[in-house]
Amino acid sequence: MAKKKKVRAEFRKNRSRRTRTTDWARATADDAKEPDSPSRERISGKGELSRKRTVVASSSEGGPGEADFLLDVDSAACQTGCVLSVHGLQSMVQAADGAVYQCATRRLLKTLSTDLRHVVVAGDRVQFRTAAGRQGLIERVEPRRSVLSRTSRGRQHVIVANVDQLVILASAAEPYLKPNLIDRFLVSAEKGFVEPLICINKIDLVDTASFQPIVGVYSQMGYRVLLTSAKTGFGVTRLRRALIGRESVLAGQSGVGKSSLLNAVEAGLGLRVAPVSDETQKGTHTTSAAKLLPLAAGGYVVDTPGIRQFQLWDVVPAEIAGYYRDIRPLVSRCRYPDCTHTHETDCAVKDAVADDLIDARRYESYCHQFEGGTH
Repeated sequence: MAKKKKVRAEFRKNRSRRTRTTDWARATADDAKEPDSPSRERISGKGELSRKRTVVASSSEGGPGEADFLLDVDSAACQTGCVLSVHGLQSMVQAADGAVYQCATRRLLKTLSTDLRHVVVAGDRVQFRTAAGRQGLIERVEPRRSVLSRTSRGRQHVIVANVDQLVILASAAEPYLKPNLIDRFLVSAEKGFVEPLICINKIDLVDTASFQPIVGVYSQMGYRVLLTSAKTGFGVTRLRRALIGRESVLAGQSGVGKSSLLNAVEAGLGLRVAPVSDETQKGTHTTSAAKLLPLAAGGYVVDTPGIRQFQLWDVVPAEIAGYYRDIRPLVSRCRYPDCTHTHETDCAVKDAVADDLIDARRYESYCHQFEGGTH
């Protein structure tokens, strides 16, 4: 049992009173005078965006962006549940007995100052109180064992938590394949402690043999690659076997067929689908929020909204080479210990590219990510 303690926690200010009125334009009378500014204003030494207060908590090894403590809750009055989906201020939480509750989030939890864009996400394990009418209140989010996240507006956008497999879904055509986006997902998977699986859908629209080189590049690095077609059913059985008994998330750009493929894998889901635009080659957002979908054979899969750009979270350029399986073994062989592998002489990585030991496209992808590319 974790030892309780009092800690000074930093919170965001979200209920500060305005120091000046801003409705001067409403004074339209001819004799109206412009109001004088306040003769005295309070200047807070705690800052405009944050404040501190003492809370009762227990220690925790929080992940990136998470607090390093857990808020204390009354365990006897709370239930443990799993967040199925989040819609605005409401979260659908499934209790241990299978009952589903519509829950709000405790204000103390929402206003903690962290790098997280959303404090509760699909896949979270939470402690919550129940109320009449299948309503509830989330009191605490338990530490996450894995995450898939990206940078959004300067903060960590956790797409889903506590999954063990990331199915990186791309399409062979309509829209066209984006290997650089696959590479960004691979980096995020390794950083977030999630096992990646690459799935290339819509293989019925192209010559399968033309994709063997890129399949070979990823396979040689130890990544599992599946070719599928939701339309013809090709590869669907193999994907279904890969999902059974696992906690998986499907992620990829809009229009690659995430919902269509899940409908083919699991009969009865009835997920909404839409065609890809012929003009822009971009898909339509038919999935509005990440949602846990149970599989009849065991496990669950998370369908996520389409992503058109994916900026890595909490990964500095110097760390990127360490997340590339084909580049990582050569880093220590470079002449300079701080080699960026982009312009230096006597670089083992560049020499390997010249000798065809590293795929040239993968090296270009590394350079693109090193320079801060998002697509």
